[in-house]
Amino acid sequence: MGLDLSSIKKFDNLELLAKELVEGFITGLHRSPYHGFSVEFAEHKHYNFGESTKNIDWKVFAKTDQLFVKQYEEETNLRCTILMDISQSMYYPKPKYDKIRFSIYCAAALSHLMISQRDAVGLIGFSDGVKLTTAQKSSKSHLHQLLLQLSHWMETESTQSSSSQIAESIHAVADKISRRSLVILFTDMFQNSSSSTDLYESLQHLKHKHHEVLIFHVSDQNTEKAFNFEDRPYLFIDSENGRKIKITPSLLKERYRIKTEKFYHDIQQMCGQLKIDFVEVDTKDAFDKILGAYLVKRKKMR
Repeated sequence: MGLDLSSIKKFDNLELLAKELVEGFITGLHRSPYHGFSVEFAEHKHYNFGESTKNIDWKVFAKTDQLFVKQYEEETNLRCTILMDISQSMYYPKPKYDKIRFSIYCAAALSHLMISQRDAVGLIGFSDGVKLTTAQKSSKSHLHQLLLQLSHWMETESTQSSSSQIAESIHAVADKISRRSLVILFTDMFQNSSSSTDLYESLQHLKHKHHEVLIFHVSDQNTEKAFNFEDRPYLFIDSENGRKIKITPSLLKERYRIKTEKFYHDIQQMCGQLKIDFVEVDTKDAFDKILGAYLVKRKKMR
């Protein structure tokens, strides 16, 4: 079983955490330290004396006492943009910020994985509009900058008064990315004003530009989907528009769950119609679920 949020007390170095998550995932997939997973992007072959030593995998040599050479198919295999919802609702539940923290750990691991395989990755953050856009690059220095930005979003709730304008942001992203790419979206799908039609049209815009799309719908399913709270009065505050309501959850639970199931079903149906990969994610899930879903999508695109 892979690591999850409960297994990680505190990691000051997001770069180290990303590396640990990826290496643990790869180790779990394959018994051999050099064969299997990497074949999806690059493969190893026995080193023949006289060849350049530039691509020898010294880590594999340390583990196996054999010389292997990395063979890459091309300098950049894939172009990807990670689209991160940094609106107020993603910072639920306080004070741990589990949805944003989970999403950032996953984005960090995915970025590390892709750049280690010479794929190009960019990052876009949005709330009530696009807040940050980086270029798609495959260098280690670029990875460092991406992880610094992700760390900033996790440590500083700079969007505390912002609502999410998902549809408008996706339209902007579709216009910004000029070359065919994989767009990976981390969001809880909570939005202030956009309708389901607006969301459909924005996702359709991405597809029209020939982008592949993978959506991770992130939620704290125990409270946001099952509505499991203690049987006592609570003050609920809508993080997207600030509205407040005081109620005992048990009085609302059944109606809430029916509406939530419809909400999930409608989004899944929408993505199915557009041939978009949609993955429901609980913040208590292991990170391997996200990395595995990415690999499945990556293989489809080959």
